[in-house]
Amino acid sequence: MTNTPSPPALTWFASVDVDVDQPITIGSTTDGVRRVVPIRGGRAHGDGWVGTVLDAGADFQQYSSPGLAHLVASYVVEVEGGPRLLIENRALRHGDPEALERLMKGETVSRDEIYFRCFPRVTAPEDSDLAWVNSRLFVGTGTRLPDSVRLDFFTVE
Repeated sequence: MTNTPSPPALTWFASVDVDVDQPITIGSTTDGVRRVVPIRGGRAHGDGWVGTVLDAGADFQQYSSPGLAHLVASYVVEVEGGPRLLIENRALRHGDPEALERLMKGETVSRDEIYFRCFPRVTAPEDSDLAWVNSRLFVGTGTRLPDSVRLDFFTVE
């Protein structure tokens, strides 16, 4: 008798639009092509709250092959009338090398052409209404636009 486990449920937590600056290319290294993309601001909203992405943070990118990028971003969301949230987001972006090249040039690429998934860590002050995020796991999806990134985060129940 085989009991197939049920996957955990996901509940939408927030959508974040991160404004980014021009990439700073480090070049080809022993770890692949490396780039740093400055985070310059943005907007966020969740269930019953809105916030601003502060002009502080960056997305550190590693292209281990022409079609695969590993991303590590850190930035701060200031919730209106509430706490500041630290977002530390690890992501994987994969697609046809030609589509990723267009993306790196700042062109709009269809969401269907790029697999973009992430697992953000969200932390909040312990004395805030959002302190519960400190004890939850999150997953998400992303879309890279010419001058911004759209992220949708979900709580793993």
